[in-house]
Amino acid sequence: MKNRMLSGDQTQALLDILKSRFEKNMNRHNGLEWLNILNKLEANPQKLWAINEMEETGGEPDVVDFDKKTGAYLFFDCAAESPKGRRSLCYDAEALASRKEYKPQDSAINLANKWGVELLTETQYHYLQQFGKFDTKSSSWIKTPEDIRKLGGALFCDYRYGKVFTYHNGAESYYAARGFRACLSV
Repeated sequence: MKNRMLSGDQTQALLDILKSRFEKNMNRHNGLEWLNILNKLEANPQKLWAINEMEETGGEPDVVDFDKKTGAYLFFDCAAESPKGRRSLCYDAEALASRKEYKPQDSAINLANKWGVELLTETQYHYLQQFGKFDTKSSSWIKTPEDIRKLGGALFCDYRYGKVFTYHNGAESYYAARGFRACLSV
């Protein structure tokens, strides 16, 4: 298993990226202070490692909300399109195992679990869209309700014609233009 700690240099480089993105996109986090977020990140090195995985795969993670009940900051992937480093994935391990040939390298749920992140829910996906137009040329798997998954399906979303659309597919399907967007609570 990969080391879940960043080196000092890696940590500083990531924090610089996050601070710059935070300052360039203030509309995503009105009323939040970078210093408070920085303190939370520095106190949670494993979460910082997970954010680095989001960054390394093209997610461009940024703070989009603060949960007053838990005191946690929510980071979402804010790249314009579904992150390129995690596309061509089926939905979950069961779907991956069901493929007899032409298997993708991994599944969205498995990769998210490895990193300690969650797929965005449908509600979170809609929330993200208030900050821009995301997935105008791609699509992203979202957390699928268990009753749909038990029937073999999985959900994904995209943004077309000025609207967010939610669709279904067989969970074993995978496409070069479909990845997943992650959420991490820090």
